[in-house]
Amino acid sequence: MLPRTLAAEGHDVRVFMPHCKDLQLDALEDVREVGKVLVKDVQGRMALTLREGRLGDLTVTLIEHPELFGARHPYGDEEGPYPDNWRRYALFARAVLEALSVLSFRADILHCYDWTTGLIPVYRELEYVEKQPNHPASKAGIYFAIHNLAMQGAFEREILPKVGIPLSLFKHVRGVALDGRVNFLKAGAEFATIIGTHSTSQAQRIQQLDRGYGLEETFARRKKELVGIPNGIDYSAWDPSSDPMISATYSGKSESSLSGKKKCKAFLQQTFRLDKGPRTPVVAVIGRIDAESGFGIVAEVMTHMLERNFEVIMMGTGQEEILERIRAIEGTFPGRCRLIEGYQVETAHQTLAGADIIIHPSHYLPSMSLCAIGMRYGTIPMVYAHAGADDIVVDRIEDPKNGTAFTFKTHNGDGLIEAIDEARAVYKSASDWTKLTLHCMSQDFSWDHCGSEYIKAYRRVTRRVRAKRNAEV
Repeated sequence: MLPRTLAAEGHDVRVFMPHCKDLQLDALEDVREVGKVLVKDVQGRMALTLREGRLGDLTVTLIEHPELFGARHPYGDEEGPYPDNWRRYALFARAVLEALSVLSFRADILHCYDWTTGLIPVYRELEYVEKQPNHPASKAGIYFAIHNLAMQGAFEREILPKVGIPLSLFKHVRGVALDGRVNFLKAGAEFATIIGTHSTSQAQRIQQLDRGYGLEETFARRKKELVGIPNGIDYSAWDPSSDPMISATYSGKSESSLSGKKKCKAFLQQTFRLDKGPRTPVVAVIGRIDAESGFGIVAEVMTHMLERNFEVIMMGTGQEEILERIRAIEGTFPGRCRLIEGYQVETAHQTLAGADIIIHPSHYLPSMSLCAIGMRYGTIPMVYAHAGADDIVVDRIEDPKNGTAFTFKTHNGDGLIEAIDEARAVYKSASDWTKLTLHCMSQDFSWDHCGSEYIKAYRRVTRRVRAKRNAEV
């Protein structure tokens, strides 16, 4: 939504994506080939095709190559990450930078996202600022957004000559290495103009020992270039008062306007063959079901939740070991637990509308958007207190008047059970739960405010780029 928000405000925005097999072009209009780029590769040069389409007022540029992207998923398959991801995303990085010239697009900001774009800041510095100062890539500053700290794109040092990075940058403390491997996420964080996270508290927290997943020193050293901006949500797509995918619409204007949510809950229980009961709390858990996302502790306490008269709907894909445990629990507690394997958009809307609580168990990923969407639908977030979501949620137990969530202070099963018991105590009072629901629904997390915060951060980028250029003259 950020690109569309910026485009709606009159900014010239382009989105660059690798055209992988999962990407459907149905939403794009006027898709056409607009050129090719020839970039350095392991054994010479590689040609990649540029194709453009329109998503409303937004231009989307696809980087195409049948071998690298077209026949494969973005990161990996059922056997794990692709072993040549280092090559795929090194070529993608080079293709994006070279495309600026081919498309005559003179960007002020390159907003990069996670490890797959981590070499863009490096190549910009090495191959454009130093060698091609008049190229559009050399003029653009870098805003490097970090979404998932646990996924860093780490590869063996043998790839250095293959991706065109000198050994000196591997040995330098401000270079591309972490724990003896080439680390794409660290590369992006070291060479970016500004580093962005999803919350101001997270920006502070990841500088602390054991909170930055090995990158604490980088974040602490670059703390003046580190910002946190919570993402907004698209209220045109996520609005219970007009959502066509849910069984009954509702709003948070008053207690009577919540009647539709009760119908959504009944529909959810019926659809997934849960025991019907309007006063039985329904918990939703949506996301990547793996230990890194915190789902291990959810599986650990699932039986305890069900024994406490909760019903649980879990949706996602992930580690077979955790999925197998949940399947076993589902079989043991028929009518109390349902596992939906995969992600289904309509089911996600129905689940958020019908559930009472949504658990986001991640240790390091605040998932602001999911928390904000949950609150919009009157579904109370339950999150780890130190994940970084405290920019948008307030603990209900610590602040009953302004509370919008239940938080667990220790990231383990005991901590989560404590939060579940706290939520259960509040839920026993229908009036208290209704007040909490209405207060959550009154929060505003629209993209209008978030877009203005990004513009402020982008201005910091351009000021730094201009200052550095003037200092070199």
